[in-house]
Amino acid sequence: MPESNQHNPGKAADPDHHSLGQHPLLASLGDAMPLREMSQDQLTDVAAEVRDVLCNLLATRTAHFASNLGVVELCLALHCEFDFREDRLVWDTGHQIYPHKLVTGRYHDFPSIRTQGGLMGYPNPAESPYDLFMTGHAGCSVSTAIGLRSGDVLMKQPGRKSVAVIGDGAFPSGIVFEALNNAGELDDDLTIVLNDNKMSICHRVGAVASYLDKLRVNPFYSGLKSEVVKLLDHVPMFGDPAERFLAQMKEGVKAGLLGGMLFEELGIRYVGPIDGHDVGLMRKYLKMARESSGPMLLHVVTEKGHGYKPAAEDPVYFHTPPAFTNVDATEETAPKSDGNPPYTLHARDAIRRKMTTNDKVTIITAAMCQGNKLEPVREQFPDRFFDVGICESHAVAFAAGQCKTGMRPIVDIYSTFLQRSYDQIFQEVALQDLPVVFMLDRAGLTGPDGPTHHGLFDIGYMRVFPNMVCMAPGYASELEPMLDFALDHDHPTSIRYPKASALELDHAPAKVEIGKSETLREGKDGTIVAFGAILDQALEAAQRLEGELDIQVINARFVKPIDHEMVKQVVESGNFVITAEEGARMGGFGSALLESAVEQRLDTRMITVLALPDEFIHHGDRGDLLDQHGLSCAAIMQACRDQACLNPVCNS
Repeated sequence: MPESNQHNPGKAADPDHHSLGQHPLLASLGDAMPLREMSQDQLTDVAAEVRDVLCNLLATRTAHFASNLGVVELCLALHCEFDFREDRLVWDTGHQIYPHKLVTGRYHDFPSIRTQGGLMGYPNPAESPYDLFMTGHAGCSVSTAIGLRSGDVLMKQPGRKSVAVIGDGAFPSGIVFEALNNAGELDDDLTIVLNDNKMSICHRVGAVASYLDKLRVNPFYSGLKSEVVKLLDHVPMFGDPAERFLAQMKEGVKAGLLGGMLFEELGIRYVGPIDGHDVGLMRKYLKMARESSGPMLLHVVTEKGHGYKPAAEDPVYFHTPPAFTNVDATEETAPKSDGNPPYTLHARDAIRRKMTTNDKVTIITAAMCQGNKLEPVREQFPDRFFDVGICESHAVAFAAGQCKTGMRPIVDIYSTFLQRSYDQIFQEVALQDLPVVFMLDRAGLTGPDGPTHHGLFDIGYMRVFPNMVCMAPGYASELEPMLDFALDHDHPTSIRYPKASALELDHAPAKVEIGKSETLREGKDGTIVAFGAILDQALEAAQRLEGELDIQVINARFVKPIDHEMVKQVVESGNFVITAEEGARMGGFGSALLESAVEQRLDTRMITVLALPDEFIHHGDRGDLLDQHGLSCAAIMQACRDQACLNPVCNS
């Protein structure tokens, strides 16, 4: 396999580089069917072309990288042995979808991936019949594959096969074991490919990871497997008594070496470990799975970043690296930034300071240590840092248990992933009125990651719970005071913040008091009430309207409880009121303000709600998406002008 000196990311900037001459095999694929007729040498060439495309992509933008390099041969083997125009394939999670897209007719569109209007960085059924689910959250592939198989049988199409590809990082998710329990009971045809690269986004954690390590490194079993494979090369693949004897012997040895055999005891045949970078070997086992009956788990061992030396050596950094300009990935393309640190770093530093001064504070994350920038916290406080893997429901219930003992846990999880623990937020935290602090990173638009990752719904799904207090900082220096408030508050709290540079104000934050907003700018013509980081755009809009309109800007801080006195004051002024938030309109901050106004029997006709519409927002640059949906500075300015023209006080 070529090392890094075979790839030149810098060439991707030239549109002619992505051409028939550069990648002739990929360019010729209208769909995946020609792969089935290719020789082993041709498939090796296709794999090299795929890796070249992936490496060149890094010259143009950040993208999921190491995980895609690791599944190239697995992807080719799957498409060689199954016809996924009819058979079913679910990738879990979908960020390893790039090779699949390249061999299913999307090579010529691939330069557009993760750009607005271009290919999505995750599976997208709107792009291709080869994509069945928009899988951006981990763990659900086995469940959906079982459902697909069940539906095909009921629809009298039993010949259609179902395959779920799931990584070892996602495998400990609770829903996976719910699905395995069901699969073993149904005993229907199903192939589960466990892609074991010893990684999640960061290094995986937990007992399941240790169990897989034992399966993978057991020298006696691995050696025996190799001998069985050699013998299988000389006997008919199916039906032959010798093959059946070998299979029975193999299963017996596994049971003797590895005790109860977790998968076998669940009624799922276990096969492996298999070298995931040997296309021929994988084709042999995938063919066996396709022609066998009942559920089967193929344990495939791959290397994250395979074929590109820097990514293989540092797969954590190269999970979603910045764009690079040279072959050795040592010179980064400068990212677009206003120079301010992101909210994530401010949150991390605030958490670290709280843990330094209060030994009852713990931090819990769900396989997102790197995404939440918590590595320094993990190093400094290993006894109070808990990474539970991709198990958000467990993370929240675990935090509730710690609370009962007198600890003060902080649950630091992306907004979009915290949804997975909704029942535990309800039952174990809010219902028990336990002071768990939820830090909701990536709340708002996440740019090129798209609809599976935008954190648009947490305002609505958190504020409905009794006992819950919901906050959002509008600028950098008030995040830590909010965390101070949350840790002193004897009820559950949530703090949301986006994947964005934090607004820096030359301003000392007012004391954070429950349900109290902060007025940052006075004005007599109208008011913008901003909840969260959209305050940046609101303040800029008010400033640029100087001389045209005199706009008051209020930093709401709380959506629950909302500042009812503030609502009464701004609505009774007779001027227009515009609410702004980077979240879904339904159930959001604007809805909360309207609810407050109605409860106080105020006239709501001059209230305008600026929020994201009732639809799933596609991927694109955050600034462009804000503009497209009426939340940029320019859009807020125009909303102020429009409302001023309708204001009878202004017109008089």
